[in-house]
Amino acid sequence: MLYAIICEDVEGSLPRRLEVRPAHLERLKALQAEGRLILAGPHPAVDCEDPGESGFTGSLIVAEFPDLAAAQDWADEDPYRRAGVYARVTIKPFKKVLPQ
Repeated sequence: MLYAIICEDVEGSLPRRLEVRPAHLERLKALQAEGRLILAGPHPAVDCEDPGESGFTGSLIVAEFPDLAAAQDWADEDPYRRAGVYARVTIKPFKKVLPQ
């Protein structure tokens, strides 16, 4: 089943994000290699592709996991979560309709 992992950053998260980004991307690339990643990316704090020093307000990951507990376990081990980038992480089942 697909799950949406909706993450909200703590205020001033950019330095920590930059520090642990390589490890975060490595885990996402592993999901992609397994064919389980649908999409992933950050929410810019301002209305542009590269927010610069404004940073990000959170992230969204949609990926396949066997169940909600497995999605939660994966999210709990995310380098951003462990480094304190995220203030809150919400995980919900997700049903992809489009594109097919």
